[in-house]
Amino acid sequence: MYDNPAFLPQEEPVRLPPAGSVPTTGLERTPKPGTPEAMALKNPEKTTGSSLTDGKELFGIYCVPCHGESGKGNGPIAKKFVPTPEDISGTGYGKVPEGFLFAIVTHGQDAMPPFRSDLTAKERWLVVAYVKTLK
Repeated sequence: MYDNPAFLPQEEPVRLPPAGSVPTTGLERTPKPGTPEAMALKNPEKTTGSSLTDGKELFGIYCVPCHGESGKGNGPIAKKFVPTPEDISGTGYGKVPEGFLFAIVTHGQDAMPPFRSDLTAKERWLVVAYVKTLK
């Protein structure tokens, strides 16, 4: 047993899929932020009162700690970051095309982590729709 690989309790061994395996749920392809393909993406989700409520709830969970309720980059933990989080309200990144925001939420940018594994594509679009309503 002394020659077995050891992992700390918070670590998991890297488990790569077998060579030649095919994903069962398909492979999502989202363009990288800043590319023309990302700029051209359109939100497939209809913007309704219910979808904005869902987007606001997800925004509160995943975005408010850094970006704040108003999206100005003044969340409770924003002061710990250098540089501070971006303004994603209507006066900042909120003016960019929704596809660009979706690509950033998916892949992350600078200090912002990617949320591809935390949120489904639908949930990411709901967050983007809500961000576009911030003033």
